[in-house]
Amino acid sequence: MSEWEVRLSTSKGLPYFFNTTTRQSVWDPPAGLTPEQISQLPGAKEHLSGKSASGGGGGKPGQVRASHLLVKHRDSRRPSSWKEANITRTKEEAIEILEGYEAQIGGSADKFAELAALHSDCSSHASGGDLGWFGRGQMQKPFEDAAYGIEVGQISEIISSDSGVHLVLRTG
Repeated sequence: MSEWEVRLSTSKGLPYFFNTTTRQSVWDPPAGLTPEQISQLPGAKEHLSGKSASGGGGGKPGQVRASHLLVKHRDSRRPSSWKEANITRTKEEAIEILEGYEAQIGGSADKFAELAALHSDCSSHASGGDLGWFGRGQMQKPFEDAAYGIEVGQISEIISSDSGVHLVLRTG
């Protein structure tokens, strides 16, 4: 069995991966683990389902809830993901990929979640891209601005952050 488990960050309220042997903590799923293996890790059912212990009923005043589909590129702050140990695509190639997903989504939240689960370079892929509730100052500024700048049910234009390029779906 894997030495990895899923824990919840007390400061950000987001899931992360913890190696019980090396004591290493990482935001993205460790390379080499399949989505099926990730879903079987201790803590995965509680922290990656998109339904946290809080019940998902609503955030605190001033918070929003969003999902995203992230495509990393070689200039991302961490150019690796659960799918690829070493991401070499350019930012322009990442944008082209995301434009293709955007065309497939066509405004559908269900299609967004489906494509995020299959293709997002973020650990949130395990929950269809759902990042849960968050407030100002918890996310990178371009991401925060996009999430707060759209209405519930709307999908942002493609945005760029230190993590890569994203589509953001506001869900709450």
